[in-house]
Formats: sequence, C-alpha cells, structure tokens
Amino acid sequence: GVPIVVPGTLDSMSRHEAQDAIKQEGGKASGSVSSNTDYLVAGADPGTNKVNGAQQHGVKILDERGFLELLGRA
Repeated sequence: GVPIVVPGTLDSMSRHEAQDAIKQEGGKASGSVSSNTDYLVAGADPGTNKVNGAQQHGVKILDERGFLELLGRA
C-alpha cells in the first residue's frame, strides 16, 4: 500500500482513526518518514523533524483537507 505518515493531530479524526482510514483504503500507515513515504499529512503540530524529513525525501505534504480528499471523504 501507499505509505502515509500522520505525525500531527487532525480536527476531523484522531491519529488512530486516520491510521485505520489509511489501512481501509489499502494504504500503509507509517510512523516515520523515509524515501519510501508517499505522503505526509501535516495536521496541527506535525513536528519540524518529520516535515523537514519529508521535504528532504521529496514526500508530498498534504494538509487535512488534502488527506480527506485522498481518502475520498472530503
């Protein structure tokens, strides 16, 4: 599945709910950013290390709305 990291908090769901939603759509919820990561969801307080790591690896950074659109829930 598509590796997605959700390091921050989201308004519409908990991190656990977000990870479950990723798995339901056939993706892979990951805890760390690597060159294999496809998306980082930057909710509130995602942590600068994760965001910087995503930028260094060329990972697409989504806001919460973009994440919901990716899941088909927007």
